[in-house]
Amino acid sequence: MSATVVPLPPNPSSETTDFLRRMASMVSGRNGEMLLRAAALIESLTQRAMSAERLYHREHEENTRNSDLREAGEMASDAMVKQIDALRSQLAEVTAAAAAERAAFDAKRGSLLGLMQHAESHIGKLTSELETLHASVDSFNETAISVPIEVLRLARTQFDVLSAGFARKGDVISQAMSEIGGFAIDQALTVKKPDTA
Repeated sequence: MSATVVPLPPNPSSETTDFLRRMASMVSGRNGEMLLRAAALIESLTQRAMSAERLYHREHEENTRNSDLREAGEMASDAMVKQIDALRSQLAEVTAAAAAERAAFDAKRGSLLGLMQHAESHIGKLTSELETLHASVDSFNETAISVPIEVLRLARTQFDVLSAGFARKGDVISQAMSEIGGFAIDQALTVKKPDTA
């Protein structure tokens, strides 16, 4: 319950106390004492009232200042709560984006691991096929030799010379064998022509 304080007039008690003291000087005995006590009590109560009024004004100013500070604090608190909510929202967005990026990374990593395993398997198959081809080439190389074409043409000419010589002597079998050898070289030269063209 708030009390209304009415400011005291500038110095009304001094006139009253002066009057009471003058009256006390004119009255003797107990009444004079009572008047002096009343004047002293009025002065004391006046001082206390003035002190109370000053204290009230100080407290009122302090309450007003505290009220202003409380309002400013509440406004700052509201602003901080809004900032915290905004930061929480941003944190939630960043966390969601990070989770999505992590999921995309994991999916990409899984895909790359699958491709790598497939590539390793394919490399293994190709390595096996290459080894088979090497073995095949090695076995072919064991049964075949490479001869320059000029050497084959020279050998063909020699077979023609031999065949003609055997024909003059009448050795038909040697002539036939020489012609067969020449024919085999012709076959080899015919097969080589597309490669040399």
